[in-house]
Amino acid sequence: MSNLVEKKELTQELIKETAMKLFFVEGKFDATTQEIADAAGLNRTLTIYYFRSRDNLMNIVFEEAKEAEKSKSVIIDNSKLPFREKVERYIENSLNARLKYPYLETYIVMQMNRGCCENENPVDDEVLKRFCKNLEEEMVKGRVDQMDPIQFVINLASLLMFPSAVRPLLTEKLKISNQDFDQIISDRKSIIMNILFKN
Repeated sequence: MSNLVEKKELTQELIKETAMKLFFVEGKFDATTQEIADAAGLNRTLTIYYFRSRDNLMNIVFEEAKEAEKSKSVIIDNSKLPFREKVERYIENSLNARLKYPYLETYIVMQMNRGCCENENPVDDEVLKRFCKNLEEEMVKGRVDQMDPIQFVINLASLLMFPSAVRPLLTEKLKISNQDFDQIISDRKSIIMNILFKN
């Protein structure tokens, strides 16, 4: 790889990483190309040159972050682990993702409200069907309370997403530092597992 190509790729990656930090770590969804360039220590012209516009850059980093998280779920789904361990791994990965990008889900909801984030992936539908089938088997075995599988999915999603979605409100009202809040999120795995599964 030539030095010029390598430099171009490194610059593009720096811009993307900086944008992800501003958008999904700091929650600055309205960050301008100038603010992104300043945070990356680059000229704004380079941001426009590589990504054309702020919206295009945001769409690219959003899709990359979403795909990275989706691939982790698929790997867990395809594993030979027992159902409970699959859920535990999923919770652990999801909590780690929320620590890395606390505002990603808020952005996803915003995009869905705008009609810009539709899911038409049949792979996701198959993963959900398998999940619900395995869950029903766990209910028959008495390891999970009897309920509509969708209620279990909603419970799981709520327990994972809600604290991060309202992070600014919780840290302010409960007088929690960001560091302490990160620890609270890290500690949630066993709490969520105890709520969802019978011992």
